Amino acid sequence: MFWNFFNQGELMKAKFFSKYLAAVAVLTLGALLSVAHAQHSDKETKEDAQRHRAMAAAHEAAAKCLESGQKADVCTKQLQTACKGLAVGKYCGMKHAH
Repeated sequence: MFWNFFNQGELMKAKFFSKYLAAVAVLTLGALLSVAHAQHSDKETKEDAQRHRAMAAAHEAAAKCLESGQKADVCTKQLQTACKGLAVGKYCGMKHAH
């Protein structure tokens, strides 16, 4: 009886350890993949900077549109047109609270 109880305890420890080890392995793999993905070549970095400048110009134009007294819908449509293919979402990669 005592031997059976001891084996069950060891089995529980082994199951916990294997789950813990699997979780550590998954997190380590994820970290390695994110580091590998985060490293860009010089060309990719320059392309990213160009996209950011284009998005900034589109947002600046949208701000000027709003300042000129145009309706928000008109300015949003202009922003969407200017940002087509540049950013994610219908707000050119950025949306703020009102």
